[in-house]
Formats: sequence, structure tokens, C-alpha cells
Amino acid sequence: MATLKELRSERLRKLDELKKLGVNPYPAKANRSHVLSDITGKFSELEGKTVNVVGRIVNIRKFGQIAFIVIRDQSGQLQLFLSKDKVGNLDATNSQLGFSELPLLDSGDFIEAHGPVIKTQTGEVSVEVTSLRLLTKSLRPMPLSVEGFTNKEERLRRRYVDMNVNTDVRDRFIRRSKFWQATRDFLNKNGFSEINIPVLEHTTGGADAKPFVTHMDALGQDFYLRISHELPLKRLLGAGLEKVYDIGPRFRNENYSDEHLPEHVAMEWYWAYADWRDGMDFMTDLYRYVIEQTFGKLAFKLGSFDIDLQKDWEEWDYAEVIQKNYGLNVYDCSLEQVKQALRDHKLEVEQTENKARGIDKLWKNIRKDVAGPVWLINTPTFISPLAKTNPDNANTVQRFQPIIAGSELGNGFSELNDPIDQLNRFVEQQNMRDSGDDEAMMLDIDYVEMLEYGMPPACGWGYSERVFWTFEGVTAREGVPFPQLRYEIDDLTRAIYPDIKLD
Repeated sequence: MATLKELRSERLRKLDELKKLGVNPYPAKANRSHVLSDITGKFSELEGKTVNVVGRIVNIRKFGQIAFIVIRDQSGQLQLFLSKDKVGNLDATNSQLGFSELPLLDSGDFIEAHGPVIKTQTGEVSVEVTSLRLLTKSLRPMPLSVEGFTNKEERLRRRYVDMNVNTDVRDRFIRRSKFWQATRDFLNKNGFSEINIPVLEHTTGGADAKPFVTHMDALGQDFYLRISHELPLKRLLGAGLEKVYDIGPRFRNENYSDEHLPEHVAMEWYWAYADWRDGMDFMTDLYRYVIEQTFGKLAFKLGSFDIDLQKDWEEWDYAEVIQKNYGLNVYDCSLEQVKQALRDHKLEVEQTENKARGIDKLWKNIRKDVAGPVWLINTPTFISPLAKTNPDNANTVQRFQPIIAGSELGNGFSELNDPIDQLNRFVEQQNMRDSGDDEAMMLDIDYVEMLEYGMPPACGWGYSERVFWTFEGVTAREGVPFPQLRYEIDDLTRAIYPDIKLD
């Protein structure tokens, strides 16, 4: 079997021969009248009519005076039928190949075919080619089958190959696009305005996460890549806007897991004069709309979980759940009691553990077995420094989180707009940060100043593409088109480009 280097050398030889014939192997212009699925799906309308189709060659078979080429575009596959006496001759100035030049084509090349729609003697819907143009000459062959491209590391590194071989992976990212489009559509229909906010921030906040740090030469200062959209969007409420959202990347300098990526896409909205109960009703409707638009259904089998978003969502009280499962009163237990509960349940106990982090770990140990949909409510104040306190229980905040398939798939609350209360909570978080908790929030005095000018009561919400990954049934890395990987150059690439400095 020929090696990749040998196959590439043979294709380079064909490329050189095409150039000697005067053919431009990479023309700028392509002509298309129909996508391939139109030809097969509307055959009765198109039979006998002349069409222009384009696509990547999947397979070539030549039998004397006739040949068959299977091509693929995003919509599907189609067979081209070529007869020597009907295919136009070489027209190098137009990148047109004749029947004699077919041996210069390979699987993976992009071509354009012109001719009438027919059925062959075997009943195969086809285009009978009268002219054939080369659009792109490929130098590396695609794997021949799914079975030939299963190495996970290789698939993630060369996702463009993965999507060609595993078309279900490509279809996944069409659904991902539908997920975000449906999110936009629902928010826009309900009077929200999408306003893009900065990615680079002097002080980053809105979540418990370690930020990435970069440097802006123009200002001579360090900046952080945002970990959340929250604080800039709430500044817009202070500016007089009433319904705002943004969709875009956020960055959290933490480890990879099946549910987390250091870079991922997220959405946050903020709604003036609404509270957490308004937000809960709104998000129940949004989830149902977005998931149905994306997947065409509301009932799912996700691992061991049976999920039905159409049914009524339960509400679970945070403190009651912890009390029931661990016998701890979250409001007056000690840090040592929390650590002991972690040890008793064989959960990680860090040297720098604080009460908020420890109780959160205990909750997550419960969460992993919850099918949902459940709204987790009445979160303790010390765990949620940006949410408004419940008027009937100062120990809790007006926060709501959806629990589905063992995960928290979003976060919302009545926004804290008391500048003095906010400053005190920021100071508490900054003290935690100064004590070694690099995920605690930074003190953002500019945000406190905005609150002093006045921000209306509001509800806010955020979710990430983890919602999509969960319902798609894939891990985080499988759920994005190009996940970050350690930079590496394989030996074959080094051998192919020996004169290029690659490090």
C-alpha cells in the first residue's frame, strides 16, 4: 500500500501535468444551478433539463469509453455519468478537462459538471456530463471510510477531514448553528436587543473562574479575557436599555472536562423590571422553543436519563437538598464539618478549601444523579455574590438554575442593584481571592460606581453551549468544531516540508 507521502507525490505529478496543459487547477469562479439533493429529490421536475452541479469527488470508476464519478456537496451525493463521445474536449483556459484528462483527477478533487439530468440503465439518477471543469486539485487523499479514520486525537486535530468522513459530525455543527439561531430568534421576538460587548476587560467578573491574562501594547496594560458577559451587560441596564443580550465566546483558564472547555460560546440576557420568577417562566419557554427548533423533539434519552422538557419542572430548595443528603445545615455548619462530609463521601478536599467551595462540591455530588428538569432555587447568599437576597430569608438569594441530565445547564437570578451590598460582597470575594482562591471574583469598583448612579431591578440569565452538548449527547471537545489541543507537528509533515522551519 502506498504511503501518504507517495500518494501526495503522485498528485503533485498530476498537478504539474495539468499546469503544463495550461489548466488553472484552482480557478476562482464556479457555476452552480442546483445542489445535489435537488437532482435526486426533484428528479421528475428536472429529468432532461440541463444543470450545473459542483462537489468533491468521492469515487471515480472508468470503464473504457465511459466513466462514473460520485461527487458530494453539503446536501448529499450524486453520480455523474461520462461518455467519451459526449464530454467536451480540453479547454485549458476555462479549466475544462476532456475525457482523456480524467486520469489526472483523484478522489478529493472539486469539480463542476454541466449536462442533462438522466437515469442510467441501472436506474441511478445522474447528470450526463457534457462539460467538466476542475475547481480544486487536492494533494492529500481523504480516508476511504469512517473505519479508516477513528483515532480520536487525529479526528480532533484534522476536523476538516473528520467532517468529510463522518458526515454526522458535520451535521452536528449545523444543529449547533440552529441552537444559537433559535436562541437569537426567541430573544428577538421577545423584545431583546443583541449588543456585543468587549472580550478584553480591565477587571473581569461575573463568574467563579480563573481568567486568561493578555497585554495590550497600545495602552501598556494587562487585560483579562472575559469569563462572563454579565457586568458589561448590566452596565447597559444602568445606561437605560431594558432588554439586552450577547452571544459570544468567554474564556476560563481551567482544565478540560466532558462538560467544560477553557474557550466556549455562551449567551447572557438581562431584563430590567423583571425578577427571578419572571425569568424562570421565560426560560422554561425558551428551553422548549430552542431545543425543539434544534432537535425537533422535547423528549430525550441521555445516557441513563429520560428527559422530557414538556412536563412541569420541579423546584428543589438548595439547603433542604444538602440537609437531606448530608445532614448539614448550610447556614451554620463549620468548614470542618463540610470537609468531613466531603471525606465521608470520598470527595476531594483541598488544603485551601473554603465553605462555599466545599458545599458546592457536595451539591455537585448530588446533581450528577438528577435527571430533571429541575429548578434549583434558594441558593445560599455566600455562594452567589451577585444575586439579590430573598426578602423572606436573608440567608438565600433569588437564584434559579436548571438541572438536566446531571448538569447545571444555566444560571439566573434577580440582580443585585444595591451598591453598598454589592461592594461588601465584592470585598468578601476579593478577600477570598487574596487568600489563594484564584477563581473568586475581583473587586470591580467601576461596576459599583455604576450601581451608585442607579440600575433598575432586573433579572439576568446565562447559559453556554453545554446545553447543546448535553442534548446532542457528546462531550465538550466533540461538541465544538476545533477544540484546543497541544500544538504538535507530526513526523510525516516534517518529512514533506524538510526545508520549512516549523518550530
